[in-house]
Amino acid sequence: MSDTPHKPEDELAGTEQPFVTHLIELRDRLVRAMAAIGIAAAVLAIFPGPGELYDLLAAPLVAHLPKGATLIATSVISPFMVPLKIMFMAAFLIALPVVLYQLWAFVAPGLYTHEKKLVLPLVVSSTLLFFVGVAFCYFFVFGQVFKFIQGFAPKSITAAPDIEAYLSFVLTMFLAFGLAFEVPVVVVVLARMGVVSVQKLKEFRGYFVVLAFVIAAVVTPPDVVSQLALAIPMCLLYEMGIWAAQIFIKHTQAPDEAPSA
Repeated sequence: MSDTPHKPEDELAGTEQPFVTHLIELRDRLVRAMAAIGIAAAVLAIFPGPGELYDLLAAPLVAHLPKGATLIATSVISPFMVPLKIMFMAAFLIALPVVLYQLWAFVAPGLYTHEKKLVLPLVVSSTLLFFVGVAFCYFFVFGQVFKFIQGFAPKSITAAPDIEAYLSFVLTMFLAFGLAFEVPVVVVVLARMGVVSVQKLKEFRGYFVVLAFVIAAVVTPPDVVSQLALAIPMCLLYEMGIWAAQIFIKHTQAPDEAPSA
């Protein structure tokens, strides 16, 4: 009888495919993702329409402008291009589940079972958290920020924001809050990859609170409301990430990691 220890069979053995086959599959996945975005854009172009989408996006600002004040366009093509950009941005967000599914379907065959248990939940949770961050910014933060700004505006000034400047501001804020809400995902990945232990993450709490307020002060307008609205959720999400990291580490270990764990 041989004393050589038995090695578990590689579950991916025999699944290798030629490089050209991967390129063809990647092309098909990209075409399907682009088709989903195109279909969503076509539907949005019909209903509610690019103009109505911009009105919806501008609603939090318009609600706090002085009576009779409106947004202005300083460029000749801005009234056409800006709503069009918003339409494609909305189409991408609507089609994002399809895009992520195509990405997942492409990489999943090359992953081990324990890796699939890690990647799929992270993809889904990161998408949902990004949407939650954007929705929180639109429905709560914008109203408070614009109310604060208009409250400090002198009576002799009539506000007439430019539509391109407003779009840039909105995208910056959406990106800031969307990425800020990814804190639990970052914490889980760092802990699962062994970059930092859960215990170290717990000890870093106090420093993270300071870091969260510094980030909020840099990326948000200079008002207390928006800074608190970004920093406080980041701190809460950091705690959520520590809790989730312990669960992920327990349930996404490779078979050879189980004894040492």
